Amino acid sequence: MATHPLWTEEYWLLLLQIYLKKPIGIKPTYARSMVELSLELHIPPRMLSEKMEQLARKDIPSLQTLWETYANNPNKLRKEVKRIRGMKGFGKPEKFYEGVEAEETFEKDFLPIEKATDLTPAALIIVLDLYFHLTPITMAEETPEVKEVAQLLGITARRVVEIMDVYRFCDPYLNHDDLMISPLLLPCQNIWDRYGNADTKKLSTLVEELHHYFK
Repeated sequence: MATHPLWTEEYWLLLLQIYLKKPIGIKPTYARSMVELSLELHIPPRMLSEKMEQLARKDIPSLQTLWETYANNPNKLRKEVKRIRGMKGFGKPEKFYEGVEAEETFEKDFLPIEKATDLTPAALIIVLDLYFHLTPITMAEETPEVKEVAQLLGITARRVVEIMDVYRFCDPYLNHDDLMISPLLLPCQNIWDRYGNADTKKLSTLVEELHHYFK
């Protein structure tokens, strides 16, 4: 199993704390608690998910010891987690990346969009999946699927339709005006470039996982 350069052995305790939250067990990759920890550690959710699966297997002696020490002692676990978060440099990878041209990471997908702070790229990904499941005539506020996505994302149905209108402009298979002025155009175009020509089944699978973050 590949290990992220920012991962340290003490982070097992942070994962254990999430694992033990009710309902106890392995959490979905994009559960809010997993994404929040990913943003905190600057480690992608999928890598933390793999680590949590390893944690559950207890397949190395150090993990067995960790379970024996902390699993039935929540106060001790909470104290250790607090200590780890208080360590110098925790959640600050700047030193590691100093002098290195860092690539864009997953983190931006969960941060508010400039000039559209009610949305994140992750939300736009969910709306893109909806776009591919509707026809232009059903891209309307009264459509049940539109209402469901709006409720999931905590925005209005009108806002969802507005996003899909931008995707219609991005869609090369549709005839559209040559010009659109919208703060959503660039963010939507970026999402379209990433997923618009990809396998729609893979997109739908990703969106099913992302639902856990917004629930």
